[in-house]
Amino acid sequence: MASVPGERSAAGGVLLKAPEPGSGPLLDGEALLAHARRVIRSEAEALLALEPRLGEAFLRAVEHVQAAAGRVIVSGIGKSGIIGRKIAATLTSTGTPAVFLHPVEGLHGDLGIVGRDDVAILISKSGESSELTGLMDYLSRLGVPIIALTGRLDSTLARAATVVLDCSVAEEACPFDLAPTTSTTATLAMGDALAVALLLRRGFTREDFARLHPGGALGRKLTLRVRDVMLREDYPFMSVDGRMRECIVLLAEKRGTVPIIDDDRRVVGVVTAGDLTRLMETEEQIFEVPVSRVMNRNPKLTEPDVLAAAAVFLMEKHGIMALPVVDADRRLIGIVHLHDLMRAGAV
Repeated sequence: MASVPGERSAAGGVLLKAPEPGSGPLLDGEALLAHARRVIRSEAEALLALEPRLGEAFLRAVEHVQAAAGRVIVSGIGKSGIIGRKIAATLTSTGTPAVFLHPVEGLHGDLGIVGRDDVAILISKSGESSELTGLMDYLSRLGVPIIALTGRLDSTLARAATVVLDCSVAEEACPFDLAPTTSTTATLAMGDALAVALLLRRGFTREDFARLHPGGALGRKLTLRVRDVMLREDYPFMSVDGRMRECIVLLAEKRGTVPIIDDDRRVVGVVTAGDLTRLMETEEQIFEVPVSRVMNRNPKLTEPDVLAAAAVFLMEKHGIMALPVVDADRRLIGIVHLHDLMRAGAV
């Protein structure tokens, strides 16, 4: 009997929709999950298989891109084109100027963007995409190095290329081994590997990344410094010669962390609310106890030019809520609190 939407299968699973004419057997939820898991597993295995292929050819590809005085021209057709657009975007955002060129549009006027100082990355699973043929001929005549990302090392594209990066996969995750799935994932990963290698070779920094991503939360996280959030006045501190009577008042009024300084204003310790709690567990008369007996003599400190995100990491790693901010001589110039950093978008 034909199944209807919402009907339960003999195994008890819910059938997701009625089959279309000419379609295969309808799968219940558990069967679909099994297929979906196989897709993830298949693509993960394909990525792992790429790792041992990275060698001399990959390094030569890095050298060609780095040596190019112009841009990286990335091209591909269909799903390879979509992957190519992502690779071009990743390269550009990590310090390697790149542009995507549609191979058909290129043959109808857009080849004007290609210069002799450029380098090309051409993408094709089969290496036989007819749309790339004219572009390959043009690039070769111009003397532009071609880096091929392909699944066939004996293809037309591979033979025309200066460097070939093997992106072959055993099979697609598509049950008919037709729809580009595993192959596009492998190609994208190869492109990411190339972009990261170039990033490292160029000495690209967090600051460079922030400069190219000034908008939104990411830009804020990469540009925000401790100096932008720290308290510069009306923050607690006291002398190393002080007593806990004064320190308790500061702990209560100033958010639970008190830097302790010497006569030259250098930070020699910190007293926190936790230190006070531990003191109260062992002492009955705490007011006249010297802060030097209670303070942590190896406090975590930060400086004003440190990235705010790095200060947050330090606090979370050591379970602390505030950091004294010091200059190059360890002199106290402020204090920064975890909650203020979080509100400012450091995480």
